[in-house]
Amino acid sequence: MEAIILAGGFGTRLRTVVSDVPKPMAPMNDTGRPFLGVLLEKLAADGVTHVVLSTGYMSEVIERFFGNEYAGVRIDYSVEETPLFTGGAVQLALSRCQEETVFVLNGDTYFDVKMNEMCQFHADARADFTVAVKKMHDFDRYGTVEVQDGRIVSFREKRYCEDGWINGGVYCLRRSLLTDFPLTKFSLEKDFMEKKLTELKMVAFPSSGYFIDIGIPEDYALARKKFG
Repeated sequence: MEAIILAGGFGTRLRTVVSDVPKPMAPMNDTGRPFLGVLLEKLAADGVTHVVLSTGYMSEVIERFFGNEYAGVRIDYSVEETPLFTGGAVQLALSRCQEETVFVLNGDTYFDVKMNEMCQFHADARADFTVAVKKMHDFDRYGTVEVQDGRIVSFREKRYCEDGWINGGVYCLRRSLLTDFPLTKFSLEKDFMEKKLTELKMVAFPSSGYFIDIGIPEDYALARKKFG
């Protein structure tokens, strides 16, 4: 299996606690084990053998730490010379992939999805794009995904919800899906996923696995307790 990890973010909201490295390199303990290392170890355990790290801000820090192999996973780099946003970053990184089906993950989010099961689900559904979703309760930090008979029919903006499905930031898609997309700088979520809902078969893969986004100091502290 093959995956792209989006690791080019600035980490603006984490600057008060992590200011000298890119957000995915935020240390999980005092020895400097980075969050991105946790993600790569999880992918390796799930059977992913090739990862493309999509980098931008302080890309040299990431490349110096991981090199071309980590935890048995072969690593390539797709470096944004100027910010391309999530869609452009994925579009560029897909050119370094070889398999027909590719996973995409956010470098600041851990979602314990069973990758083999998600890949099989994607194939069985004959989907163009599969989104790992998680049921959440009493939240306002995430947008929600509306699902009917397994198919995603809408994405809703962030608002308080008593319960709902959130987009967990783990995707499975056809490698050629963005080949003919006319933009090179765009949001994968807003400009592609939301606008292509009626054209593509986009399905939801429910998972109850552990989920955390380290984008704010409070959750970064929780991640250190979990992975430190």
